[in-house]
Amino acid sequence: MHALDDIRVLDLSRLLPGPFASLVLADLGARVDKVEDLEGGDYLRHMPPMQETSSVPTSAMFLALNRNKRSMCMDLKKPEGRAALLELVSRYDVLLEQFRPGVLDRLGLSHASLLALNPRLIVCALTGYGQSGPLERRAGHDINYLARAGVLGFQGPAGAPPQPPGFQLADVSGGLYAAIAIMAALAERQKTGVGKIVDISMVEASMGFAIAQLGSTVLGGAPATRGEEPLTGGIAAYGTYATKDARFMALGALEPKFWLAFATGVGLPADMSGIVPGPHQAELRAKIAEIFSSRTRAEWETFAAARDCCLEPVLLPHELMSDPHLVARRAFFQIGSLPQLALPITDRDAAHTAPPAQGEHTDVILREAGFDDARILALRAAQAIR
Repeated sequence: MHALDDIRVLDLSRLLPGPFASLVLADLGARVDKVEDLEGGDYLRHMPPMQETSSVPTSAMFLALNRNKRSMCMDLKKPEGRAALLELVSRYDVLLEQFRPGVLDRLGLSHASLLALNPRLIVCALTGYGQSGPLERRAGHDINYLARAGVLGFQGPAGAPPQPPGFQLADVSGGLYAAIAIMAALAERQKTGVGKIVDISMVEASMGFAIAQLGSTVLGGAPATRGEEPLTGGIAAYGTYATKDARFMALGALEPKFWLAFATGVGLPADMSGIVPGPHQAELRAKIAEIFSSRTRAEWETFAAARDCCLEPVLLPHELMSDPHLVARRAFFQIGSLPQLALPITDRDAAHTAPPAQGEHTDVILREAGFDDARILALRAAQAIR
């Protein structure tokens, strides 16, 4: 048994944020049914790099995000498609959507009308700027949300433009908060018997992931300075350094015992000045960089294994699947021959289903809802489903 085995989710989202949220729910046992467009389906299916897993090449990102889900194709711009969706709503516990505010209203599928049809429904609206405020209908992507959240402003070295992280922080954090909020709403429904609307903004989700830095600014009144804060370049004991063989090591010796262990091991003065901010840090950083350049990454890994000093190799993505620790943790698994990345909550011993082909389960889902063959044929004739 999984935590959400009796929960049914109707997922209208696409790309990364919503599908990440529904992946979390699916891995916890929820029945997730994706609703995709008739033509291209979820846009993510077509974004390189592509995998030749079937007769139709599919995006590796789509394959990573959509295990344990079913797919149906439905055109919500057609009245027949909207009518079919409204009939389906009563069978679900959660409806997840990622449209800009106002889009579902124009289709006659407003949040209020969905709740009127199914008062126990949890409607989760995951958007960039939220369901209210002056920017509610503005388009955006991850970099825009991080910029508006104040998170992008302190990324990157001092004296250079802000540097976006190499992954979609706002998208994934929005999806994660959506999953958390949905589970909280389901727990609340057990007590009240009533559903609700959950409003998740990716801007605000990003701010939560930077709570240490933003908290210091908001509560302490001291603005963060890019490249000069302790964790963004201000302390030499926390940073990345090139090795003799042009690889990198990540040093995070912030606490006294870890800094002293590192300093003693490499012959630096074993005092607290190494972890105290100040102008002396520039000289110390240069010394540490010279020390790191004197040994290969493998030699530094041997050093790190012998000394408890918060030192790790900077692994490249292609190295992860052979990393002994990640292998031991079973961080990667396979569905048939398809490699998959486990989430912290993924049951490695469970039977997982492969990501669905576009519209693979349209007829199955409709038949489960009581649609007979004649009705399904009529919907297909009207080009409302595929």
